[in-house]
Amino acid sequence: MVLTPTGLRFLGRRFPCTIGRGGIRADKREGDGGTPVGTHRIVGLFYRPDRIAVPNSWAEPILPRDLWCDQSGDPHYNHLVQAPYSGGHETLRRADPLYDIVMVMDWNWPDAVPSKGSAIFIHGWRRPGYPTAGCIAFRRDHLRWIAERVMPGTLVHVPGQITVD
Repeated sequence: MVLTPTGLRFLGRRFPCTIGRGGIRADKREGDGGTPVGTHRIVGLFYRPDRIAVPNSWAEPILPRDLWCDQSGDPHYNHLVQAPYSGGHETLRRADPLYDIVMVMDWNWPDAVPSKGSAIFIHGWRRPGYPTAGCIAFRRDHLRWIAERVMPGTLVHVPGQITVD
């Protein structure tokens, strides 16, 4: 996968997407809204089994207690945790459909550095052009198509400067 000015390229197709409200960041920090520069690996694929069919044989269901720790300095920072959890976190089982499919990138994972950013995912978008908090987001059907074909370790290249290709 390669992020370009006109979307993300994957397996010979280009998909419109949105990125973080902070743009592309080489100096990614927790809460800056930036999508981190680099070549990242897909290390997880989660889905809502109560809403959609399994998108890929290696996908894991998002269960009611699943959370993602986003509290810098917490020993579980940038990792999956279970409710009840007293540290700062994001709920993976959301009321809206944004996380019906979630691909986890290895940004600041598995050995998370405090304040370097957490929960950098690929997920569904709210609407075209609406930015994320640092993730890459797609239209629902495009996300499904990608999730059906992605494999553990698939590379996601986010260049420091995006040029027209």
